[in-house]
Amino acid sequence: MSYQAPIDEMHFALEAIVGIEALAETSANTPDPETFAQVLEAAGTFATDELAPLNAAGDRSGAHLENGVVRTAPGFAMAYRRFVENGWNGLPFAESHGGQALPWSMAVAVQEMWQSANMSFGLCPLLTQGAVELLAHHGTAGQKEAYLSRLVSGEWTGTMNLTEPQAGSDVGALRTRAQRAPEADGRLGEAYRIKGTKIFITYGEHDMTDNIVHMVLARVPGAPPGPKGISLFLVPKFLPGAEDGALGERNDVRCVSLEHKLGINASPTCVMAYGDSVGALGWRIGAEGKGLECMFTMMNNARLAVGLQGVAIAERACQAARTYAATRIQGRAIGENSHLPAHIDQHPDVRRMLLDMRAKTEAARALAYSAHLSLDLAAKARSDAVRRHHQARVDLLTPVVKAWATDIGCDVASTGVQIHGGMGYIEETGAAQHLRDARIAPIYEGTNGIQANDLVFRKIARDGGASAREFLKEILDTQSQISASQDEDLRAIAERLAYGREALSGAVESMLNLLESDQRAAAAAAAPFLNLFGVIAGAALLAKGAAAAAKRLADGTGAADFLRSRISIAGYFAHFVVPLSTGHLHAIRFGAPGIARLSEARL
Repeated sequence: MSYQAPIDEMHFALEAIVGIEALAETSANTPDPETFAQVLEAAGTFATDELAPLNAAGDRSGAHLENGVVRTAPGFAMAYRRFVENGWNGLPFAESHGGQALPWSMAVAVQEMWQSANMSFGLCPLLTQGAVELLAHHGTAGQKEAYLSRLVSGEWTGTMNLTEPQAGSDVGALRTRAQRAPEADGRLGEAYRIKGTKIFITYGEHDMTDNIVHMVLARVPGAPPGPKGISLFLVPKFLPGAEDGALGERNDVRCVSLEHKLGINASPTCVMAYGDSVGALGWRIGAEGKGLECMFTMMNNARLAVGLQGVAIAERACQAARTYAATRIQGRAIGENSHLPAHIDQHPDVRRMLLDMRAKTEAARALAYSAHLSLDLAAKARSDAVRRHHQARVDLLTPVVKAWATDIGCDVASTGVQIHGGMGYIEETGAAQHLRDARIAPIYEGTNGIQANDLVFRKIARDGGASAREFLKEILDTQSQISASQDEDLRAIAERLAYGREALSGAVESMLNLLESDQRAAAAAAAPFLNLFGVIAGAALLAKGAAAAAKRLADGTGAADFLRSRISIAGYFAHFVVPLSTGHLHAIRFGAPGIARLSEARL
């Protein structure tokens, strides 16, 4: 049930795989290695000592709605206060708003810890960080002055309000209305009265902070139907008071019920009613009809963060399975002369499952961290060309990180239950909670099917596959580098990587052809395409790490056992995971007719 931050793995991913030294060519405020190491150690201690002990207890007790007030699980409010007091919420944000300006590619390792230790807790700062990004990019000067510093510090929290009962993922079908309110205080911009219902609002109401700042999509009178008729509004739980920083009267927004869920039970998922009386007062962010464009800033931030949740829950499941397998005694080890019972981690099939969990987790971590480095370089590289290149890379990788890493989270957590056997299927060991918690991540912030369509119809189609081909070229560079190695293991990894790269290259070209000839077939093949993309991207990053580990071994720098494990993990992924996934190429090229052939009545 315990959690220990995998600091060695995080450092290796950032330094040897992702190449965080590239931050030196930016205007980012990058701490020196010793300071960053201290940040990781302190964060790991907080995650282990403060958050992890609340995870199972929070799952059992959940959150409760009492007379309109949501009571979070015991210990959550106190832990959140310490979280804010220690400055953890402001880690990646601008110093001008009270943040610490840590690059996203460094902050991502810290944020992984919160999600691993306690995913239900970690969801609160996850949504707040998205609200900060949205407001920083699109808010008025008055809105930023009133709200940004308090959101950055975590004194107040933020939410995202998109989904409605009748709309689901089709945000363009929302019905929440916004009517101009000229009588209201205009210090924060154009004021409106909001009326409508939103569902699935994470931390829409809670007792951990004095105020909650809702980012709400709604329609103004006369707005056209569909996405182009949507505007965005800042709707606080408590209205701004007359004095600076003071809270005024309660706004006309209420939590009317909490969802009873499969997992993340300690995270309150709220049904929010706006305007049961006069209408909730809100202020427009951005221009009328441009709300969805503004909200995408928050959504893309959240999609990368949810992909990181997939990594985090996989890591937690890995640790639990490894600990159990090392202590559970059952049967005799195959091929051993001893008649004594063995720990199950000596059984080849259990070792295979443990290695499968570890390799997939490390690959997903490397991909998520890589996307965050591109996020930094897109914003702060000194060259316009470098910024454009990395913005294209962020755009390309965001749906892959969100979808592939969250699928990995479910896959790894499920295997963790299998390793625990019958003890995994009951709640006592905690393995079941990891699987229950992981299952939401492929659903929220845009289902993984939506991410696959985004990858194909927006990212691949938009530039005719240019960004994907550039990514493939970098994989080829990695492959060429390690294929020339004197190390037999590295050459074997390069051979498998070449096989995978050719499959992904063929899939990109096939998808471009489908986009021109048969868009339904392209949509049918989108999910296999994204899966193949994620696997080969992960394989390339692990191969890069294996090459770096081999060099450190040759140089005599670093812990030899840890470095050898990097080569073994990359080898497993190359030999066991890559060949299975390259079969997706056939599905992409020829599978669509089989999907379309069966009548709806027989589905």
